Amino acid sequence: MRITQRAQRIEPFYVMEMAKAAQRIAQTVQHSDQPMVFLNIGEPDFTAPTQVQAAAERAIHDGRTQYTNALGLDTLRERISGWYGSRFGVQVPARRIVVTAGASGALLLACLALIEDGDEVLMPDPSYPCNRHFVSAAQGQAVLLPTDAAQRFQLSAAQVQAHWGQHTRGVLLASPSNPTGTSIAASELKAIHAVVQQHGGITLVDEIYLGLSHDQAFGQTALAIDDQIISINSFSKYFNMTGWRLGWLVVPDALVPVIERLAQNLFISPSTVSQYAALACFEDATLAIYEERRAAFKARRDSFIPLLNTMGLTVPVMPDGAFYAWADCRSVCQRLKLKDSWALAEHLMQHAHVALTPGRDFGTHAPGDYVRFSTASSLQDLHTAAKRLQHLLENT
Repeated sequence: MRITQRAQRIEPFYVMEMAKAAQRIAQTVQHSDQPMVFLNIGEPDFTAPTQVQAAAERAIHDGRTQYTNALGLDTLRERISGWYGSRFGVQVPARRIVVTAGASGALLLACLALIEDGDEVLMPDPSYPCNRHFVSAAQGQAVLLPTDAAQRFQLSAAQVQAHWGQHTRGVLLASPSNPTGTSIAASELKAIHAVVQQHGGITLVDEIYLGLSHDQAFGQTALAIDDQIISINSFSKYFNMTGWRLGWLVVPDALVPVIERLAQNLFISPSTVSQYAALACFEDATLAIYEERRAAFKARRDSFIPLLNTMGLTVPVMPDGAFYAWADCRSVCQRLKLKDSWALAEHLMQHAHVALTPGRDFGTHAPGDYVRFSTASSLQDLHTAAKRLQHLLENT
């Protein structure tokens, strides 16, 4: 059977490969006094609030399960529009909002609509691996530009200008970012967009963690800049609906009919039940729950990251959003005589029963120097993991 070059270009998702290894080990220790603590997957431990679950049940009971418009329910698009106004003070017309089959569906639609064979898209290194694979699926090429702690692991306008070439189509950014939890300062993002516009390119911003911003200086949507920004968002993270597979895309007016045609053919429509459930996300009582949970995620960050720092797993930039810790593991690897972050992750799974993610997924610039912890787990799990890591280091 002949496999396409497109498929062969897609690397394994090492986060999930490591997760499978963690599950195998977990099966052998599940009845021990040290069951596996999973800090490897970026998934909230909170599930959808009862209001959202009840809305889904009502939709099923009432038979509201048939296809919707490819752009999504008009009422849901209006609710999302209203959320931008109340949360961020930004007016985003509902007509520019496209409800999608998760943020993945949004990224696929945007890439297929805007990227041609041979186009290059500038992205920071490190960054979320699937984003570059969406570019590749559209026959484009992700160009990863190394970043460091001094620039919060985000691209700068100067980098974008310096690396813009003949085949550059635009930039794909994430704010807050996976794996670092860092955001782009509003002034820098505006400067990047100005460079992109100067070259007639496109600015795509992955904002799926925007609702989980913890710093007012960074917690602003890129859509405040102008109506040419393309924003990808999701109900998975802030709204705790990971398995419901629902997201959205905000695009310029001219792009709406293009996206609609693609969505009609590729997806028909997003999940109808998930859309009716998502309407309940924007009720005052539900939003209050989400804000309580956002505070809980911040508390977890504030408690766990100092513990990592004290044991030599230094987080060089305090995350301002999301639920990740991007930790420099070089000193710990040296202490344990391990080659790199992948070897460290395997070692910690085997000997401390703590699962985390090595840096291999997130780029090619020093991936062996960093590991990613997810702080989406409970404080109890985070403290248990920290104690085990500390014990291992003190007794090695």
